[in-house]
Amino acid sequence: MDNEPLIAILLCTYNGSEYLREQFDSFIGQTHKNWVVYASDDGSTDGTLDILQEYQQDLGARLIILQGPRQGFAANFISLIRHPAVEGSYFAFSDQDDIWMADKLTRGLETLQSQNHDAAALYCSRTQLIDSKGKNLGFSPLFSKPPSFRNALVQSLAGGNTMLINQQARTLLSVTPADARIVAHDWFTYLIVSSYQGVIVYDPKPTILYRQHGNNLIGSNTGLRHRLIRLACALHGRFSEWTDMNLSTLLPHKPHLGSENLQVLEQFELARKSPLLKRLRLLNKAQVYRQTLAGNLSLAAAAILNKL
Repeated sequence: MDNEPLIAILLCTYNGSEYLREQFDSFIGQTHKNWVVYASDDGSTDGTLDILQEYQQDLGARLIILQGPRQGFAANFISLIRHPAVEGSYFAFSDQDDIWMADKLTRGLETLQSQNHDAAALYCSRTQLIDSKGKNLGFSPLFSKPPSFRNALVQSLAGGNTMLINQQARTLLSVTPADARIVAHDWFTYLIVSSYQGVIVYDPKPTILYRQHGNNLIGSNTGLRHRLIRLACALHGRFSEWTDMNLSTLLPHKPHLGSENLQVLEQFELARKSPLLKRLRLLNKAQVYRQTLAGNLSLAAAAILNKL
């Protein structure tokens, strides 16, 4: 085990006692054994801390319990990325209520180790959906278009609970101020890694059982109902607010971007401030896109109505 790269599992908890044991048992069942869990608790008032301490009795130094910033799930994940006590060669985000497939870490690690070791790198995957009782609900959407900065500007690619990043990616994310407003840590991670033209691998084979239940902060976003909700959010300005937040987090990185992505970013920023015809022309030049036809139609509607 000592010869294997150390993976730091970044687990954020908040009142997650109902499913937390299943999440931990799936860590323990991983085929890759060299890992340590950093659990950042955001002020749980249920039995979450008791469960963490219970597993700490068995895992010892392989489970480190930290106090979260108590500013929401995205801020909690960013606090772990920035925390000086967190050490590892690779870093995996984890929710508190999923079940990891046994080869999740192994597959992600083998994929990233086969890539350019000098570049920031991100592995992510499709998910298998389950309900609160563990019943199969199908799969998350299967994306076929290539991951890129042009996609990341307008869409998150995959759930953070599927992601594995390398040290170079962690370093880029650590630049983020502690008080930055983040839409979601998975979208943010995709955005930053792609902005530097890092390696991004989307695996069409699921790596986790993604639990859908009433307490989900973010669900799978599948189905007609969720598509209509996303469209309504876009047309009422919610997407524009998210874009403002994403562009703000890119500011510290802007001077370091390559010429191609810098041009795309500047065209996109100018398009959002321009009259309709110029806006559409600039967006066409920037070539931003979403992964599905429905997503691109809603993007077009937002562009026409100046809600980008």
